[in-house]
Amino acid sequence: MKLTVNIAESLLLARWKQTLIAAIGVTFSITMFITLLSFMTGLNDLLDGLILNRTPHVRLYNDIKPEKDQPITKVAQFKNYYHFIHSVKTSNSREELYNSNAIIRSVQKDQRVLGIAPRVSTQVFFNDGMIDITGVINGIDVQAENKLFHFDEYIVAGNYLDVKNIANSIILGKALAEKLSANVGDIVQVTTSKGEIFPLKVIGFFQSGLQDFDKVQSYASIATVQKLLGKTQSYITDIQIKLKDVNLSPAVAKEYANLFGCDAEDIQTANSQFETGTFVRTLISYTVGIVLLIVAGFGIYNILNMMIYEKMDSIAILKATGFSGGDVKRIFLFIALTIGFFGGVTGLFFGYILSSIIDVIPFNTAALPTIKTYPINYNPVFYVIGISFALITTYFAGWLPARKASKVDPVVIIRGK
Repeated sequence: MKLTVNIAESLLLARWKQTLIAAIGVTFSITMFITLLSFMTGLNDLLDGLILNRTPHVRLYNDIKPEKDQPITKVAQFKNYYHFIHSVKTSNSREELYNSNAIIRSVQKDQRVLGIAPRVSTQVFFNDGMIDITGVINGIDVQAENKLFHFDEYIVAGNYLDVKNIANSIILGKALAEKLSANVGDIVQVTTSKGEIFPLKVIGFFQSGLQDFDKVQSYASIATVQKLLGKTQSYITDIQIKLKDVNLSPAVAKEYANLFGCDAEDIQTANSQFETGTFVRTLISYTVGIVLLIVAGFGIYNILNMMIYEKMDSIAILKATGFSGGDVKRIFLFIALTIGFFGGVTGLFFGYILSSIIDVIPFNTAALPTIKTYPINYNPVFYVIGISFALITTYFAGWLPARKASKVDPVVIIRGK
């Protein structure tokens, strides 16, 4: 084996320029693979985080919908008929969750649940002179909301804890605040669906990065919204649940809907388009990276092929002096894997350096105030995949030339000389 390694080393150094070009090809491919994958997955995390970080894994609520059991369905003689019913009106079902405190206690005992954040949501009109602007006020437990949904990361002015500490206060979406020409410390008037006018003090702005969302959304404490609606402390319209394993969301949502007699929506259903986009972008990244490695593999294949033709005399002498076809094959496979290994390791290094450079490039946009630089994901799995593909690609690129070299007949070559 030592002699085989020495011979392979001699062949590598004898044509060091070709060896260097092959290694550079692998290095470039791995560098681009790591950089592209790190950037694209970082971008995926950023885009998905804008929505998924603000979305519960399971949401319990009462949807407004028509009553399923119409009078005709309760008549025994029409039980086996198919009913065509037009202009069905919405039932007088309550928006609040019935017995919400008991639901919360029950859910908290579930070992699959990471945390719970209750919410009271209501539509209001923000009064701007003679104009009424439609909006939504979300009454939240600010500490639970911050723990589960990183609420503080979206606050661009003020202190989010003031929602809890200051009575009758509100945090406006930045786009909504611009519409109202409201500043921190101002008083805004809101009109409820029942026509009651209520003054609220602006104690901050938030910006999610979704302009349409920020134009209508605002946040206050649960107590403030309950007071706004004239409801008791037990009035809750939504229970937001985060699970330890997000993949359990569809099953848990269905289970809770049957158990508590309410509507339940899982995160996969609510944001299916984002999962599709993430999958497609990741697939493109892997595809481009693998194509680069395959192209580099063809370069190694050509270089080893040329090396075999140029080293026919050496191969013939090796076989004539007792080296078997398997020994010759191992020599050329060792050459290919050496190029793949050193080119791959160098590629990982330069890929990390290039990713680090991109990571510090300023990326300032008004829509995403919390993002200061381009997103990069330094997942070690990418580097393992990169070096694995480098070795696999170069192995197969060297296997055919090595197999050809192992079948060289030394008598034919020497006789020809």
